[in-house]
Amino acid sequence: MVDNRLTRPLAEALSDVAPGWDDLVAAFVASPRGAALCRTIDARVAAGAEVYPARPLRALETLTPQQVRVVVLGQDPYHGPGEAEGLAFSVADGVKIPPSLRNIRQELVADLGLALPVSGSLRAWAGQGVLLLNTSLTVERDQPASHAKLGWEALTDALIDRVAAQPHPKVFLLWGAHAQAKGPRIEQAGGANRILVSNHPSPLAARRPPVPFVGSRPFSTANAWLAAQGSAPIDWRLDGSD
Repeated sequence: MVDNRLTRPLAEALSDVAPGWDDLVAAFVASPRGAALCRTIDARVAAGAEVYPARPLRALETLTPQQVRVVVLGQDPYHGPGEAEGLAFSVADGVKIPPSLRNIRQELVADLGLALPVSGSLRAWAGQGVLLLNTSLTVERDQPASHAKLGWEALTDALIDRVAAQPHPKVFLLWGAHAQAKGPRIEQAGGANRILVSNHPSPLAARRPPVPFVGSRPFSTANAWLAAQGSAPIDWRLDGSD
């Protein structure tokens, strides 16, 4: 099993970002809310809590705001050992596929006719300009949403705003009420943005109204819009896809 526990001081772990994000991250860490968040999480780690993931801002390490073409917005990281890898909905190779990711993979197969991927890692998407961002960036073992009210959204809202304001075409995939609440700020940002909404891919919501995730065809719809704007589509294939 991959050891994905946060072991470095949080402020240090947040420093590994590509140009275009660093000023936002630095301003957050220096702010009263950001400093309080760092103190709280560092204290939890010092007290023996298992906090995931080791690289909370992995989604920003190699992708600049100007390179983002699709944003997949999640809520908080997976809370099981070895699962979260700093990319929303993604797990490391060899890790058991969580239920929400299982539904994402099945929709990928149904939408595009691809073979079921072997791996649960979505790193291939990130390499093409897909920003896999959670609104809360850390979590404690077996305690979903345990860090959701510690102040992360002050940073992640700023990141969303920066992406949305970019002039090039971008698609935001907002799955579930939490992600959909970001719709108004995306619309107000003034960039060339398309917002696609559905229920969350969680088994509790994926097949329910008002917009079931299952059958929503987000991948082909995003690609069709990008192509219509003159932008290259995303190759949504993952490891093991044909």
